[in-house]
Amino acid sequence: MQRALLLVENGYEELELWVPYYRFLEHGLNVLLVGPEAGSTYVGKHGMAARASASFSDPQCENADLVFIPGGWAPDRLRVHEAAVGLVRRAVERGGVVAAICHGGSLLVSADVVRGRRVTSTRSIRDDLRAAGAIWTDEAVVVDGRLITSRTPADLPLLLPAILSAV
Repeated sequence: MQRALLLVENGYEELELWVPYYRFLEHGLNVLLVGPEAGSTYVGKHGMAARASASFSDPQCENADLVFIPGGWAPDRLRVHEAAVGLVRRAVERGGVVAAICHGGSLLVSADVVRGRRVTSTRSIRDDLRAAGAIWTDEAVVVDGRLITSRTPADLPLLLPAILSAV
């Protein structure tokens, strides 16, 4: 069974975590919520809690077929965890599908995986992505090989099919 990791930290955007979570389950993926500590609860921007079933350094997170980075304020918190940054970097290096929406691109910047790659994001991190060497474009979904990015929750109906066809 293919494994999908959804990264979680306090301040995650609920729509960008839970809509993909259930779509990936419907598609038959083994879905894990992954945070700094397994068993810990993280609260979203609008108060909804998510319990991590694994930590970034958990061996079951290596070689996942998909790493998904929701937006909200969580990516700013995620990028300070070296284990999260390393997990994303290794997934890109080994050719796994890595997807980010909204502010999730800031974790891609910290993982140093956007140089020369086409991406999109929420407009507020456009300059950060460009400074990291990315080719930023204002599109609902950008697929650059196995790196898939999107702007906002409104783009989820286009983003999720792109991710699922890549997995």
